[in-house]
Amino acid sequence: MNLGSRIAVAIGVVLLGAGVWLAASGAVLPAAIGPITMGLILTIGVIYERHRYKPLGETNPGPGWERTDERFVDPESGQLVTVYYNAATGERTYVRERGLKG
Repeated sequence: MNLGSRIAVAIGVVLLGAGVWLAASGAVLPAAIGPITMGLILTIGVIYERHRYKPLGETNPGPGWERTDERFVDPESGQLVTVYYNAATGERTYVRERGLKG
């Protein structure tokens, strides 16, 4: 998880904690719902995004994976990426092409 993601999760946890504290201290319920909702959305969203969008691989994934004709330039690194497909699981993975710029 990169620094930006860690900061976002930390902010989400702080918001969630503040909302729970407000609710537990007897504050008016609408005052607690906002921080709780925003904290949950931020924390769960970042964790889901980090799980769903995996980093690029550096080597071929191994047996059972087929190289596809699908290639694209990763907008973050500018590197050319090749898509591999596993027919048994339906999973796709993305591998950075070494030394090639898009």
